Amino acid sequence: NQALENDQFVLYAQVIEPLYEDGVEHHELLLRMIDEDGSTIPPGAFLPAAERYNLISHLDRWVVDHAFQALEEHPLFLERVHSISVNLSGASLADESFLEFIQDHFAKSGFPASKICFEITETAAISNLNRAMKFISTLNALGCRFALDDFGSGLSSFAYLKNLPVDYLKIDGMFVKDIIDDPIDHAMVKSINEIGQVMGMQTIAEFVENDEIKDMLKNIGVDYAQGIGKPMPFEQILGP
Repeated sequence: NQALENDQFVLYAQVIEPLYEDGVEHHELLLRMIDEDGSTIPPGAFLPAAERYNLISHLDRWVVDHAFQALEEHPLFLERVHSISVNLSGASLADESFLEFIQDHFAKSGFPASKICFEITETAAISNLNRAMKFISTLNALGCRFALDDFGSGLSSFAYLKNLPVDYLKIDGMFVKDIIDDPIDHAMVKSINEIGQVMGMQTIAEFVENDEIKDMLKNIGVDYAQGIGKPMPFEQILGP
């Protein structure tokens, strides 16, 4: 509560690197909290508390507010970037007023909705399936993109996928990080990628920690890799 009142948050961004297309620039926005002594607190230290005390939607609103403001203030960056990914919690998906909040921001911003890609986790989408379908279809109509995060972590992943019209599948990093040494992980990544491609979705592999993993993902046919470029302050990426 105190951090929200005092604006003690800052946006970081991590590059999502294309494995085939050159020059397509994607970034995912990540949230950091600034402690009273000026140190940076990672999300794992405050997001669980935000979820427990029903503050996570407030954080989502903070991120959307500041992301839209930053993009409006940097038209040159907005022009060159393909999309910026913004994470949304399950609580925001289930909140009827949050959809209106997003729609109002697009109405006021004036920049193309296609520049924003909302990321929702597979778990959040499945637990709020009807709500998620309405949320996605409403914002798809404006031109927004959607990514299904942590895909493969659920037991019924493929069964639900047909009901969720998303643009990107983010393959859960727990399958990616050991793909070189574990044939089962390799098979999982390959099958998720194939299903995604058949359904007209592009795939993003998380936790890509070295070039060997990156090369194997490229051989499999995965479209994007995330993890080699480390998160950095969003303002540094935005430029002047």
